[in-house]
Amino acid sequence: MSDDLLLRDDRDGVVWLTMNNPARLNALSDEMLAALQDSFETIAEDAEVKAVVLRGAGKAFCAGHDLQQMTQARQSEDGGVAAFGGLFERCATMMMTIQKLPQPVIASVHGIATAAGCQLVASCDMAVAERGTRFGVNGVNIGLFCSTPMVALSRNIHAKQAFEMLVTGAFVDAERARELGLVSRVADDLEAETSELAALVASKLGSAVKIGKRAFYQQLEMGLSDAYRFTGRVMVENMQDRDTEEGIAAFLEKRPPDWQT
Repeated sequence: MSDDLLLRDDRDGVVWLTMNNPARLNALSDEMLAALQDSFETIAEDAEVKAVVLRGAGKAFCAGHDLQQMTQARQSEDGGVAAFGGLFERCATMMMTIQKLPQPVIASVHGIATAAGCQLVASCDMAVAERGTRFGVNGVNIGLFCSTPMVALSRNIHAKQAFEMLVTGAFVDAERARELGLVSRVADDLEAETSELAALVASKLGSAVKIGKRAFYQQLEMGLSDAYRFTGRVMVENMQDRDTEEGIAAFLEKRPPDWQT
C-alpha cells in the first residue's frame, strides 16, 4: 500500500480515487480533506475525465471526521472554536465541490460509512454499496449531533427517515440504504458493479453530461414553474452543441455517433 493519503488510478476516462488511511478508517482529517479538495479541483479542469469513482482502502469507506485531531484542537486558547469552524467550513466546501464537479462522482462503498463519511456518500451523485455495508449518522451516540452531515442526508432521503437516523444514531444496511435513496445500487462484487456503472457513464457525451449535472442540482432548488423555464433554456443550450447535433443525426441514420468530445 502506498504512503499517499489519496491514490489516483486512471482507467479509460474514469478516475478512481482511493482514500488511503485504513488505520484511521479513512477519516476526514485536515490532510484528507485537503487531498480530496485538490484532486477534485484538478479533475474539474480535465476534459479527458468522464467520471470519478471514490472509494476507501482497508475495511471501511470512511468513518467521518478525525476525532483525535478534533480533540487535540481543544487545547487551543479558544477551546477549539476557530479550528472546528474552519474544519466544518472546509468539509462543506469539499462536499459542495463534488456536486459542482462537471463529471459525475460515484461512491463505491464498503464496510462502514458513518457521520461525515455518510455525508460523503450522500454528496456523491451516485453510490454503489457492497452488500453488508452499514451506514449511520451516529454522532449523537457520543453527544455530537451530526448537523453538517444532516444537510446532505436530508437532501437524499425523506425527512422523517433522515431525522430518525440522526436522532437515534442507528445504522442501516445497504439494502435499506437503497430503499431510502442513499445508494443507487447494492452489489455482491463491488468493483465489478462500480466499474460497469462508471463505464456506462463515461460512454456518454461528456459535454451533455456536464450541462445536465449542473442543471440537475440547480433545478432542485427551484419551484416547479421556474425549474421548467430554466431547464428549457438548458435544453436549448444543449441543442447548440455540435456533438448533440451529430448524436441526433447518427440516431436517425442508425449509425454510431462521431463525437469529438
